[in-house]
Amino acid sequence: MVSREVLVNNQVGLHARPATFFIQKANEFKCGIWVEKDGRRVNAKSLLGVLSLGIVKGTTITIIADGAEEDEAVEALNELISSNFSE
Repeated sequence: MVSREVLVNNQVGLHARPATFFIQKANEFKCGIWVEKDGRRVNAKSLLGVLSLGIVKGTTITIIADGAEEDEAVEALNELISSNFSE
């Protein structure tokens, strides 16, 4: 199991379009991936789950992956968020 804290710093947070990009990237990997905020953990491959966390600009989240490609999954999602979803 691998986890990493990431600061979401794009203008709208993980809402609508950025959340869709995040979920599409998460679905590229065969491992289980979760997003955690304030003690709540949701499936990173679920749009409704990710949106339900209400992740706004300036929020620190934890990305957790377990299984095949876990390191690559966490790194790819971290890069996506750090790039501000290429906005």
